[in-house]
Amino acid sequence: MDVHEALYTTRMMRRMRADPIPPEIQARILDAAIRAPNGGNTQRWHFLAVDDPDTKTELAAIYRRCRDREYADFDTGKLATALHDPEAHAETMRLIKVSADHFTEHFAEIPLLLFVFAIDDHGGANIYPAIWSALLAARAEGIGGVLTTALRYEADRVLELLGVPTGQGWEMTAMLALGYPLGRWGVAANRRPVHEVSSRNRWGRDFGITVPAPLWPG
Repeated sequence: MDVHEALYTTRMMRRMRADPIPPEIQARILDAAIRAPNGGNTQRWHFLAVDDPDTKTELAAIYRRCRDREYADFDTGKLATALHDPEAHAETMRLIKVSADHFTEHFAEIPLLLFVFAIDDHGGANIYPAIWSALLAARAEGIGGVLTTALRYEADRVLELLGVPTGQGWEMTAMLALGYPLGRWGVAANRRPVHEVSSRNRWGRDFGITVPAPLWPG
């Protein structure tokens, strides 16, 4: 797969089949992830693959509670709101909630939950390149994914359930839910163009190039 196709068409897939992901494909995804750059090549990361049905069922109950708390925070404005076109954003959030409800309802059926842990993460600089590489590698395998941090609301419970050695400094960065998608890949259309969100040399100055439409496929 062309790298630009992967970059342009990788999107969050919340509807997925229950078909298991073969271990060799899981290994290819993680082998790509650990090639990501990280500060000083310290590799202070750990990836925990969860496919045990009983564990997923327990996590599903926790996730449902966390998701409800996260949406309550959205409703009260505690979490990020759109900078532009709030009406369009409200419609986007409505559609996301529909798929998120499906995701929550079928959480225990997700083939693979991939938990990502890090130590001294410096705001994500050392771990998020690996997370994004994992999602791109999954895309190349025809596997969709969702990145969620909702479980942070009950992080202690999750860490205990998964047996994470927190005394060593490990913290949960995110969880990736991976599976063969029911939806279709496609270029995200609801993005403000490059020249509206970019400047050159000083904030607010003209970027110098107008990009009225996605540049892939060129």
